[in-house]
Amino acid sequence: MEKPKKSKRRKLFYWLLVDAAVAVGVFSLLLHRPSQYHPVLSTVPPDPNGERVPRYISHELAPKLYNGAQSRRPFEMVVLDKNLNEALAQQTWLQEAGVALSAPAVLFVSGHIVLMGTADVKGANFVVTVKLGPQLDEKGCLNLAVEKVKVGAMNVTPLARMMGRKMYKERLDTGPVDTDDIRTKIAASLLSGKPFDPVFLVDDKWVRLQSFQITPGKLIAQLVPAKPRK
Repeated sequence: MEKPKKSKRRKLFYWLLVDAAVAVGVFSLLLHRPSQYHPVLSTVPPDPNGERVPRYISHELAPKLYNGAQSRRPFEMVVLDKNLNEALAQQTWLQEAGVALSAPAVLFVSGHIVLMGTADVKGANFVVTVKLGPQLDEKGCLNLAVEKVKVGAMNVTPLARMMGRKMYKERLDTGPVDTDDIRTKIAASLLSGKPFDPVFLVDDKWVRLQSFQITPGKLIAQLVPAKPRK
């Protein structure tokens, strides 16, 4: 009568070992730090009030965008991920519901934008990676197309898409939302995959994203004047 008991105990022991190995493997995948993740460490302390605009944005990108929009002619914007990362490093990032996001990094690779950052969850640090494949369709609408979401080395894309759609629906249900605001359109594309007309207001002039090219380290956007929106 002892053999069946010993056999059951042995099987239970083996299953516990398997469960422990799986748990260690999953945790190792979650804690993995991607080799391409190299966030910039800024020598400029972040503004706790979030009011300081980084020089790359205030002195380079913003003037080029404003002057191009005012010219009422087609113009080109070039964004370098190296300079953008230096600007992002000077900002204070989200801390909500026990999760703190920090050390952002943006990579421009062929045809894709890769967003990365560190999520601190109760003392455990996980690197979150979001890979975007922006596309303009035949009507000129832009879809930011989230292609992959990873925590460490673990692919969580299906879960992230499901949560994104849920978050967007809940936001719409909580109160009035300006669906014509470009920020709302970007959020809708990221969270629920909805394409949008890439037309936005620069001071008092409307511009449209006509085309773009993403190459290693660089995003080149072609913008043209757009008709005023009602």
